[in-house]
Amino acid sequence: MTEFLRELPKCEHHVHLEGTLEPSLLFQLAKRNNITLPAQFPESPEACIERYNNFADLQDFLDHYYIGMSVLLHENDFYDLAMEYFTKAHSDGCLHSEVFFDPQGHVERGIDIETVVAGFDRACKQANNQFGTTNKLIMCLLRHLPAEAGMQTLHSAKPFYEKGIIHGLGLDSAEKPFPPHLFEECYLFLKESFPQVGLTAHAGEEGDHTYVSNSMDLLKVTRIDHGVQSQNSTELMARLAESKTMLSMCPLSNVKLQVVKDVSELPIRTFLENDVPFSLNSDDPAYFGGYILDNYVTVHTRFGFTVDEWKKIVVAGINGSWCDETRKNQLLAQAEAVVEKYRQLI
Repeated sequence: MTEFLRELPKCEHHVHLEGTLEPSLLFQLAKRNNITLPAQFPESPEACIERYNNFADLQDFLDHYYIGMSVLLHENDFYDLAMEYFTKAHSDGCLHSEVFFDPQGHVERGIDIETVVAGFDRACKQANNQFGTTNKLIMCLLRHLPAEAGMQTLHSAKPFYEKGIIHGLGLDSAEKPFPPHLFEECYLFLKESFPQVGLTAHAGEEGDHTYVSNSMDLLKVTRIDHGVQSQNSTELMARLAESKTMLSMCPLSNVKLQVVKDVSELPIRTFLENDVPFSLNSDDPAYFGGYILDNYVTVHTRFGFTVDEWKKIVVAGINGSWCDETRKNQLLAQAEAVVEKYRQLI
């Protein structure tokens, strides 16, 4: 079953490149860039892993996350970070990745957005050449910062949207107390300037199901990141199913951040049975202990889906991607081939 899950052509829609900073690379970059980490930060990669296993909540994780980002200074740092992720994702059978990054977390440290984007874009191109995978950059705004700062970031990023280097906009960091309506103007500006870009937002992880519906109504998103609390509204689930608005769920992340105590408590089967499209993703795998295949395997151990149920999940992920129809058809054909190969074996 693990080999079947590995061979399925997976798409990842919810992974933060800064959240793929493995402790080994973190300390390597700190040394390379002559950075002294704060005294309260773990003193070794091993100590990091132990600490990462015991996050109290989302804010506890974010405190470590932003310290980790401090080692990223130069274009090559961002390139190395992204290439480590793309290499691991490819080994997991992930053939299309739509990856988040947080420019505000770097610009406020004095790093030019051009440096960040250049490193990540170079890695996207290298992964395409080396592995044949397709990859898209999605810029996120940090919701704990003022919307005015978000608008400034959007203006500075306009050249990258114009050149097709950045393909979407997301909204991340702590949901509470920063509801979607605070960023309505930012989303409207980008949608009017670049109608072709994809829009998504973190909602329904900490916040209740109204964060999901408000993101759809006010921000005009066509995808929701997390969306777990959508289970608490039958009306919302029906709307998600009818509009084919995909939820990018992150099972292992939800456990690490205390959303649920075990993956079995997530409404994955409920969404599947109600035709709510979703994909399975790794979120911040260096901090949460699992990349995309780990999430697939863990979900299977809890829900025991059939080959055809897994096909439905993978197809929803392909159809919910922001790649072109030619690429979608390639991935759909590959999914069908893998399913046919394993249908008689499992």
